[in-house]
Order: sequence, then structure tokens, then C-alpha cells
Amino acid sequence: MSRHEMRFAGLWRAPLPPGAMYAKLADIEHYPGWWPAFRSVKRTGERECEIVIRSVLPYELTVRLTPLVDDPVERVLEAALEGDLTGNVRWRVKDDGGHGCVAAFTEHVSVRKAALRRWMPLARPFFHLNHAVAMRSGQRGVVAGVQHGFG
Repeated sequence: MSRHEMRFAGLWRAPLPPGAMYAKLADIEHYPGWWPAFRSVKRTGERECEIVIRSVLPYELTVRLTPLVDDPVERVLEAALEGDLTGNVRWRVKDDGGHGCVAAFTEHVSVRKAALRRWMPLARPFFHLNHAVAMRSGQRGVVAGVQHGFG
């Protein structure tokens, strides 16, 4: 792994049927309504969209997301990212033994934004923390939506 690459992984547990969680994650255009780190999503093609993301650190990331896998049977979503980050992101949603679902997340990216690349050697732990905060806010948004009847 180069000094500009980062890998992330995590699990979300939610009181949603797996198919409902899959549908929520597949509906990228509505992320800003429930996931605070997603500042905007704009459709740029038949399948592509431009996403602006910002968590707690004072920078925004703009990426073009292109779906690669959209499998509602296996409940797998995978997309390529290009822009301030280049790489891929993948979700796999499974049943959680009758208690809802678990959504497994993996991301492997290379930081392309020049200002962030300069800081990578020193700021890597802060970038991981920033990502963790963004992911927690997304999980809270999903659960809050379920609790308010929007799941």
C-alpha cells in the first residue's frame, strides 16, 4: 500500500430487513437526507453521480461515483470512485439472525487531492478518525429513520 492509499472497513447493524437496508444504500441520491457527511449528490450521467462529502475536518471531498455491482439478490453494491479520492467502495448486506441486518462496508482509496496528499504522513490517524465519525453519522441516520418510520 502506498503512502497515499487508505483502507476502511466496518459494520452497521440496524433494525431493518436486509432488503430494506440494501434499497436504502442503493438510493445514493437520497443520502444527504439521512447521512450528514454527504453534503450533496448530483446525477451526472445515466448511472454516475458527483458526490460532495465532508465530516468533521475542514475539507470537502468531491468524487464521481460509478456503480460497478448492483445485485439485489446477493445484496451487494460496489462502485468506483474518481476525483479527490480514487478507488472503490463496497457494501454487502446480510440478515442478522432475525434482529435486523448487518451491512459490511469496505473502501480502498488513494487520496488524489493535493492538499491532503501533502499531509498524509502526519494526518493519516486524523483521516481515519474523520472517516469513522462520518460512518457513525450514517449509521445513526439509518437507525433514526427506522425509528421515525422512514426505513
